[in-house]
Amino acid sequence: MSLQTWWLFVLMTFVVSATPGPNMLLVLSIGARFGLRAATASMMGCMTALLAMMSISAAGLGALLQMFPAVFDALRLAGAAYLAYLGIKSWRAPVHDHAVDAPRLPDPSMSQSALFRQGMMVAASNPKAILFAVAFLPQFINPENAQLPQFGILLSTFAVIEISWYFIYAISGKSLAVYLQRASVLRVFNRATGGAFVGFAAMMAAVRD
Repeated sequence: MSLQTWWLFVLMTFVVSATPGPNMLLVLSIGARFGLRAATASMMGCMTALLAMMSISAAGLGALLQMFPAVFDALRLAGAAYLAYLGIKSWRAPVHDHAVDAPRLPDPSMSQSALFRQGMMVAASNPKAILFAVAFLPQFINPENAQLPQFGILLSTFAVIEISWYFIYAISGKSLAVYLQRASVLRVFNRATGGAFVGFAAMMAAVRD
C-alpha cells in the first residue's frame, strides 16, 4: 500500500464517518442530554460492533484477491459506484426543518453497560460496516503484499477517525443538533457532502496502486 493510497483512504473515511447516521446521531443525542461519560459508553459499544463486523466481513478478502486478481478491480469499481450513489442520494435528499430526528434516548438511570449494549445494537443494525469492508477496504489492499498488516493499518485508521468524530458529535451535542435541523443549512451540508462523495468516486475509479 502506497502512502498516496493511504491518504486517499483517510480522506474518504473522514467524509464517510462525518456523515450523520444512526451511530453519530445516537452519540450526539446522548452527549447533549446526558453528558460525555454516557456518550463514551455508547461510543465504545458502537465501535465494538463496527470493528467486529468489519473484521468478519474482510477476513476472507485477502485470499480471494490473491486467487482472483480481477476481483480487485471489480471491487474498486463497485466501491466507486457506491460512493457516487451516496453522493447523488445526499445531493437530492429532501430537507425540512427538524429533518434530523434523534434516536430514542435511554433513561438517565441506565448503567454504563446498558449504554454500551445499546450502542452495539444500533451499530449492529447499521450495514455501514459490512458495506465499508466489502466496497472500500479491498481496493486499498495490495494483493501482492501481505494482507494482514495492510488490513491492520486500515482498520486502525478507521477506528481513530470514527472515534474522533464520535467525540466531536458528543461534545458539540445540542448546538450541532440544532444547526443540522435547519433546513437551509442541512441542504448546503447535503450538497457539499454529495459533491465530495462524487469527487472521491472519480478518484477511486482512476486510482492505481
